[in-house]
Amino acid sequence: MSAFGPRLRGALLSGRREGRRGVGAPALRRSDGYEFSELREYVEGDDPRRIDWAATARAGTLQSRVILEDRTLLLAVALDGSRSMHVGRTRSNYALASDVAALWYSAAIDDDRCARLGQVPLVLRDLPGRTGARACVAQVDAPGAPFEPALRLALATVARGARLLIVSDFFDLEAQAPLVRACAARFDLTALLARDPWHGGLPLGGFVRLRDAESGRVASAYVGRPARGRYARAVAEREDGVVAELRRAGARVGLLDEDVGALQALARTFAL
Repeated sequence: MSAFGPRLRGALLSGRREGRRGVGAPALRRSDGYEFSELREYVEGDDPRRIDWAATARAGTLQSRVILEDRTLLLAVALDGSRSMHVGRTRSNYALASDVAALWYSAAIDDDRCARLGQVPLVLRDLPGRTGARACVAQVDAPGAPFEPALRLALATVARGARLLIVSDFFDLEAQAPLVRACAARFDLTALLARDPWHGGLPLGGFVRLRDAESGRVASAYVGRPARGRYARAVAEREDGVVAELRRAGARVGLLDEDVGALQALARTFAL
C-alpha cells in the first residue's frame, strides 16, 4: 500500500481529461506552475528560466521566482452502506469497498486534506493529510445506510475540484443518476462498481431458498442450468449498462470484486 499511494497520487494529479466534467478548481501550493508567489535565493536544481535577473542585480546573489501550482489534493470518499453491499462469498462488497477507500487515502500527503461522506460528514479541513486520512479510514457506515444522502453530503460540504471516490453496486442508479452527474460536474469523480459476488455463475442447484439482501424476503425457486445461464447473462447486461451510464455521467469507472481485490481494481481503473 505504501508504494501504491504515491503512484495513485501522481495519477490523480495528472488525471484531468480534456472535455470531461469534474475538473473543478485546484488548490494551490508553492511549486513550479504559473502564478508568481515570491522570490528566494537560487539553489542547485532550480530551473534557470526562473532566475529573476533584476532581483539578482539588487541582491548580489542569484534569485529564483517561486511559482504557485495546483499540486494539493482534497481526497474524498463515499461508500454505499446499503444491505446489498454487505453480502459476498468470503468477504462482503462493503469490506472490499473499505479496502479501496484505505488505498485512496494512502495517496495523501500532509499538504492535502481528506473527507469521508457517510451518515455523518467528516470533512477534515484543519488536519494534515495523513492524520485526516487515518481518521477517514476509521469511519464505518452502519449496515443499511443509504447511499443517496452520502452523495448529497458530498455536493453540500466538499469543495469543488476534490478527487471523489464512490463505490456502490448501483442497484438504484436510475434514482441516483442526477446526483452522480452533479458530482461528476463538481469533482474529479472515480466510480467503482461493486460486482455481484456471483457474477461468474450461481453455485446453486435444485430447489433453493433465496433471501433478498435489502428487504429480507425469502422465496423458494428451482435453479437449473438454464436459470444459471440466464442469471449470468442478466448480471453481465446490467453491469454493462451501469458502466456505460457512469461514463456518460462523466466518471472514471472501474470494477471491484473479490477475485480482483482493491489494489488491482484501482490500478486497472487508472492504468497503473
